[in-house]
Amino acid sequence: MRPRRFDLIAFDWDGTLFDSTLLITRSIQQAVCDVGGSMPSDAQASYVIGMGLMQALAHAAPDVPPEQYPRLGERYRHHYLARQHDISLFDGVLPLLADLKSRHHWLTVATGKSRHGLDETLRHVELQRVFDGSRTADETAGKPSPQMLLELMREFGVEPERTLMIGDTTHDLQMALNAGCASLGVSYGAHDPAAFAALQPLHVAHSVRELHDWLLAEA
Repeated sequence: MRPRRFDLIAFDWDGTLFDSTLLITRSIQQAVCDVGGSMPSDAQASYVIGMGLMQALAHAAPDVPPEQYPRLGERYRHHYLARQHDISLFDGVLPLLADLKSRHHWLTVATGKSRHGLDETLRHVELQRVFDGSRTADETAGKPSPQMLLELMREFGVEPERTLMIGDTTHDLQMALNAGCASLGVSYGAHDPAAFAALQPLHVAHSVRELHDWLLAEA
């Protein structure tokens, strides 16, 4: 086996491990309409995936006044929670995580979800014990701030050059760049991978299988 290149691997959640991009997009659109805003396009709504909830909704609904943000957030949660159990992990994620665990990487999550939302989802898919750590947007700075990764690196005593961030959005890759870490993009999530090149990912995987193969060979 080749020497391990990365000790700490941080995954984004939505659109990278969890097939939730379409549900999040539709929930944002419905929430904006519920409070009287102009419905964002699919591209506008999916662009904000990965940001903290209030930051994302404010960006997706520029015509909604700030005093409406709490209701906007409540309506988003209403629409998302109504269908959250209809979605699941992407095929191939479980064996991918199992193989990485067997090689003794520290596995973590860095997500725009809330702590409550991530914990509930991890319980639903029975992955609480797979991940060694996590950071959510409501307990530290949201993406693309490097704070999530800096805190995880400090928690595990890992240097930036031994840390890899994996995500489906430019927010994920920019966060890694800001933290001085390597990154890996996946093209099957929220953002057009054509925008990834400027953010210097080591590779862009077009499927979970390709992601799995790259990590086993290169991580």
